[in-house]
Amino acid sequence: MKTKTKKRMSPGMIVIYAILIFWALTTIYPIFWIIMNSFKAKNEILANSFSLPVGDLFTTSNYKTAFERLNIFSAYRNSIIISCTVALVVVLLAGLASFAIVRYSFRLKKFVYSLIIAGMMFPVFSTIIPVFRMLNSIHIANTNNLWLSLLSVALPQIAGNLSFAIVVLSGYIKSLPIELEEAAYMEGCNAYQIFFKVVMPLTKPSFATVAIFSFLWSYNDLFTQMFLLRLPEQRAITRLLNELTAMEGTNYGLMAAAVALVVIPVIIVYIILQKHIIKGMTAGAIKG
Repeated sequence: MKTKTKKRMSPGMIVIYAILIFWALTTIYPIFWIIMNSFKAKNEILANSFSLPVGDLFTTSNYKTAFERLNIFSAYRNSIIISCTVALVVVLLAGLASFAIVRYSFRLKKFVYSLIIAGMMFPVFSTIIPVFRMLNSIHIANTNNLWLSLLSVALPQIAGNLSFAIVVLSGYIKSLPIELEEAAYMEGCNAYQIFFKVVMPLTKPSFATVAIFSFLWSYNDLFTQMFLLRLPEQRAITRLLNELTAMEGTNYGLMAAAVALVVIPVIIVYIILQKHIIKGMTAGAIKG
């Protein structure tokens, strides 16, 4: 009968775990501090900023004020529409582009891939002016139409995420056995059927990773929203938080409640989908 032997942790592993725990605490505590102070009155935050909101310190007035003064649900709707659109389009376009780059030979293939890599090196700050002028010339930006304004934000974010997505997906697709695709082709499948019925099911973790990161980057992208979402009813949640900071600079309780309303959905998304994120990134690291 085999007996299980407990592995002892080496001193090096103990040090690594201690550093990782400390790093995790420095990341988690500010979020906890914000949520904790969002349940305190603004005059109590400076005096008792590190105390738990229990007893007389506890209040929900900050959240009531936030929902009364700010159009939270409209901002959430706009953020969800933009971010989901970006994630879906990036997954589709990047997946097809990656499949073509990996499985097909054509002229200037290496040059095209080099351009994709180069696209990751240009920050959004360097392209926002020409992008804004282009969107304005086709009458998408600076309009009173809600859907056109949301589209004007989604298009630059889609373009900004494509390079990263193509690099991640192409590395994973390259590792798939080509015999599976050849067998599907022999069964009469065309290129699109091979992609949707063979490649995508086998690369779910990688596609999920790209979709999640595209969604989160879009959700948190304040810079593009500052340029393209002008009217109050068009603002997404991060733009709304920026407006609140300008209006209520000293009302720390209201600001903490607004930050919590912005951050909590992202945390929930990450907690629910963390397995897909980790699985996709580690699979890409091993197979790419």
